[in-house]
Amino acid sequence: MPGKILITGGSGLVGMRLSEMLIDQGYEVAHLSRNPDKVSTYKTFKWDIKAGYIDENAITYADYIINLAGASVASEKWTEDRKKELLNSRVDSILLLHKCLSKSEHHVKGFISSSAIGIYGDSGDQLMSEESTYADDFLAEVCQQWEAAAWQMRDLNLRTVIFRLGIVLSVKGGALPQMAKPVKMMAGAPLGSGKQYMSWVHIDDACRLFIRAIEDTQFEGVYNAVAPHPVTNKEFTKELAEAMKKPLVLPKVPAFAINLMMGEMSEVILASQRVSSNKVLHTGFTFEYNYLEDALESFYEEEKD
Repeated sequence: MPGKILITGGSGLVGMRLSEMLIDQGYEVAHLSRNPDKVSTYKTFKWDIKAGYIDENAITYADYIINLAGASVASEKWTEDRKKELLNSRVDSILLLHKCLSKSEHHVKGFISSSAIGIYGDSGDQLMSEESTYADDFLAEVCQQWEAAAWQMRDLNLRTVIFRLGIVLSVKGGALPQMAKPVKMMAGAPLGSGKQYMSWVHIDDACRLFIRAIEDTQFEGVYNAVAPHPVTNKEFTKELAEAMKKPLVLPKVPAFAINLMMGEMSEVILASQRVSSNKVLHTGFTFEYNYLEDALESFYEEEKD
């Protein structure tokens, strides 16, 4: 039943892989971009969130909209301006889509948006489900406003699905290459106490979930997009060193050093997030990469010639 999928944030890490996987499955894919003239493999429509503009052909094109738009949380320090951008790039983009969808004739059947497990904040060893209480730190606040904006799509009778993504593992970007760098240089070490939980998902499984949400109409509401077996930071670092065939020599990197380097953004690395994937598993979805070892091997086996 392939159709036409419009992706916001299509040039990002998940967007690029998702676009490839959709095309492989016979879908047509188009991106919404601020600079559609940049060389793109995909059909690209222009939008400008600050100016409140979308090429209306984008809306009439789409059978489904997948929303991945949002400035990168980990790419620069959280100044006040950056924090505004992190919030506005997520919320304003959805509000603009909502406005255009409510005004135009279209055949969009569903809206599938990313969010993040940052909504749970630092929750220690507690296993967090979709019903768990939200934290009240900056990232949790961003996620709440992001999801509230996405929920408004239901007013337009659109089936709405929100995926709270864990740490998306890919060697092409995101957290993994950052964590692999010191390990590669034989300077790998757990961060902070090393006891904080990391809820991760292989990029291919994350993309398969988005595709499944298009195809399977039982998907509605909020789901944690995380693999079934979260690990502590210490275990993650150990598994990563093993996958890369490198020793771990250093003791832990103390939390204060991470705070010094990253400021408030360090909460991304030091917060403990042990998040349940039960709701997704109950839909019948199966993860290709259930265990971290398999996920890391899929990346680092390929690198060894």
